[in-house]
Amino acid sequence: MTSAAPVAPKGPPEAVRIHQFTTTSGADTVEVGRKLVRLLQPPQFLILRGDLGTGKTTLVKGIAQALDAAEPDEVTSPTFTLIHEYDGTREGKPVKLFHLDVYRLEGERQLETLGIDELLTPDALVLVEWGEKFKSIRKKSTGEIAISSAGGDARKITVTLKE
Repeated sequence: MTSAAPVAPKGPPEAVRIHQFTTTSGADTVEVGRKLVRLLQPPQFLILRGDLGTGKTTLVKGIAQALDAAEPDEVTSPTFTLIHEYDGTREGKPVKLFHLDVYRLEGERQLETLGIDELLTPDALVLVEWGEKFKSIRKKSTGEIAISSAGGDARKITVTLKE
């Protein structure tokens, strides 16, 4: 069972939209990913924040499926490859979905070798797991998807998009 509720921003200096979802299973988290595609207008560069095992990649499975970029079982964590790229469509237009995991990187210098700036094209959705570790990623970010455990298989997903 998923539920969604818009939340009013608490006076940040820049305009943001915040959406919250609660899920009770991995399948619910995939479904929220499918729903999120309606909120994500390319170009987007989002940090995926959450502890190990909270469902960041599970959420990306739903996003990829909604874009007709990949089936959920084809989406895996890019922990060792660092970047996975998927070609999809949104409203009949091509979309590139980039899923990055920078957990294993230790500094900005290593990050520079990924060529993140080249990913930021007008048709791109870039989702970066562990991006909050790096100042350069935080500066580029157009928002964040935070996933936290709400006990057992339940998850709280908060999407914050800068206007």
